[in-house]
Order: sequence, then structure tokens, then C-alpha cells
Amino acid sequence: MHSNGSSDPTRVPVVAAAFRTPIGRINGSLASVEPARLAAPLIRHILAETGLPPEAVDDVILGNAANSAGNLARLAALEASLPVSVPGMTVDRQCGSGLEAIALAARLVQAGAGRFYLAGGTESTSRAHLRFRPPPEPGGAPDPVRRARMAPDAVGDPDMGIAAENVAAHAGIGRERQDAFALESHRRAVAAQRAGRFDDEIVPVETSAGTISRDECPRENTSLEKLAALKPAFRPDGTVTAGNACPVNDGASVVLVTSLAEARNLGLPVLLEVVDSAVAGVDPNLLGLGPVPAMRRLAARNPGLDASNIPFIEFNEAFASQVLASLDALNVDPAVVNRDGGALALGHPYGASGAILVTRLFAQMRAAGDGTEALAMMGIGGGMGIATLFRKM
Repeated sequence: MHSNGSSDPTRVPVVAAAFRTPIGRINGSLASVEPARLAAPLIRHILAETGLPPEAVDDVILGNAANSAGNLARLAALEASLPVSVPGMTVDRQCGSGLEAIALAARLVQAGAGRFYLAGGTESTSRAHLRFRPPPEPGGAPDPVRRARMAPDAVGDPDMGIAAENVAAHAGIGRERQDAFALESHRRAVAAQRAGRFDDEIVPVETSAGTISRDECPRENTSLEKLAALKPAFRPDGTVTAGNACPVNDGASVVLVTSLAEARNLGLPVLLEVVDSAVAGVDPNLLGLGPVPAMRRLAARNPGLDASNIPFIEFNEAFASQVLASLDALNVDPAVVNRDGGALALGHPYGASGAILVTRLFAQMRAAGDGTEALAMMGIGGGMGIATLFRKM
């Protein structure tokens, strides 16, 4: 990655294979599947597709935000029948967890710490644990935990929807523009489904109700009129609705991160170099703007990098307001982002979403020329953002 600058092919990190599950709605098609069991078939599939011996895997690194009570990555490795010698590590950077896991694996390759990493994320909002705090007084009732704290009250810790409203007001992103962006996300995702553009990247999941192989959330019958009829979801006078906010989801995505030299040894034809990755913080009250300082930090380390000139960009669509506000600040035309739709249509399985962005880029760049660059970007709960730069080898 850029901070090292090595041209040694054994230290150049690449994504050499990338797959995902279908994305299900909370309590929907994947509701019966535990998060480790969502990731396991992806691990098995990558080994089968690449010919990588299971015992050669140095580590399994998976992001997760809602489920981890223990070490999901280790559990997923064992569910996938990897040898007990293969360890696992779970990363929690909330929505950025899956992308952070891939960046971490790339840095480990770059450092020479290992050769083969299975990295990504898995999330089941349907199977998320019920959590309680101990009662404040002995003998009292346990206190349900509605959500994790992201920032102290003195700083501000708004719910995600309120933060999206804050960003909309701060950046002047109106309701009509948010709805139009959401509609286009559904149109693109439906068109991609119909054209079979997701087929090669999706590994079907076996459930008690049968085999699931299609994303559940893209809506063919939505329209501007239907979106405009929805009431604000978080503030009576707000602009954020269920239609221009992402659904709540289940899903997983795993990629193989290795060195350029090892990928060539395996004879793998499509390689994305992980050039660099940056994380930065922002006011938690405007948490959706996190990708802006992250991108600026990435550009500062990579002279000449300008998001507005990158041909392939996948930006996680948690809320239309924060995507549009961030893209405006970076001078990126929203029309060139998320070619096959984004999380507003496909869904946002928190800890897996960053890896899904990478899987989408991997699929889209198959026909791109060598040297073509791509960006994966997302905002993160607590007021952070992550931006990762890739290059087609």
C-alpha cells in the first residue's frame, strides 16, 4: 500500500477473489442463518475457485457490528471446515468493519506478516443478540440496551436517522433530491438483477426454507410518487424517510487478500491492488460526512488523487442525504457512483457492507484496463469515514 511504496511483488497486496451472499431483509429470507454460517460458504467457495489449500490461510479477518459476542471470524473459519490451525479475528469499526478488515489484511501482506488472508464481513440483524445492562439497584429489572453508544452526551450521540437529518439540513439536501437518488438506486439494482450482473459474485445460501440466491430488497415497482408519499421517519418536519434510507439487512462478503506474487502463482487473472486506505473522524452529529475527511487524508498521501476523476466508485448508501452531501463536498457527480445501485436498494448489512463494496468493484472492473483506479467509501457510526483506493493490475 502507498505508505510503504514497495515494488516487491511479494509485498504488493491484491484482492484476488471476491464473493458475497445475497442480501436479505431483517426477518426475511436469511433470517434463520447465523452470521458465521453466512460467511462459511463464501470461505469454502473462495478456496474452491482459487485452488488455495485451506491450511495455507494465514488468518480469517471479518468485520461485524451487531452480532459479535466472542470471535465470529474464528467461528466462521471452523464452520467452513478450515483446519483448526487457521486463526480468526473480528473487527468492529461499525459500518466500516468489512472494508477495514480488507485494509488490515492488505497491510499485513504488505508488512510480510503472511501470504493469504480471507477478509470481509458478516452481519445478521435478524439474529442480533438481545442485550441488557445490569439493574442500577440490586433486585431491579435489567435495562434493555437499545443501541451501542457511539459518543458521549457532551459531544452528541444522535441516532443514525437524526444524524442523517442533521446532514441534510447542514448541506441543504432537499427531500426531492433524496427521493430521486433513492429511485435511481432501485432502478439500477433492478436492471443489474435482470441482466444477471450479480450472478457471478453471489454464492447462494442454504436456509431452512430453501436456497436463497437473489437480493431481497430492490423494488421494481417504486416511483417518485410512491417515495414522495412517505412520511418523514425521524422528525415530523424532516426529509429522511423509509424510502430514502437504507433497509436493515442480513448478508456477508469475503475476499481473498494476498500478494501479487502469490496471486500470479495461483494463476488468478483479475487482480485489484489495494493501493491505500484512510480513516478519519468528523463531528458525530454529522456522522454521514465522515467520507469527506477520509478521502482528503487519502488524497494527501497519494498526490494527484482526485475522487472526481475516479471512474469506479462504490459509496455505501446508508442515507441518500449523507451520500449526496459527501459527494457534493468531494465534487463527485452522483450519476457516476454505484453503477448497479447501492445500499438504498440492495441493503446495508452493517459489518459486511464495506466488503460488499469491494466485491462490487471487483466484478465491475473485470473489463477495465490495467491501471484503472476505483474507490470504496463509506460513513461510519460515531462520526468516522473510510476511503480505500484500488487499482486494476
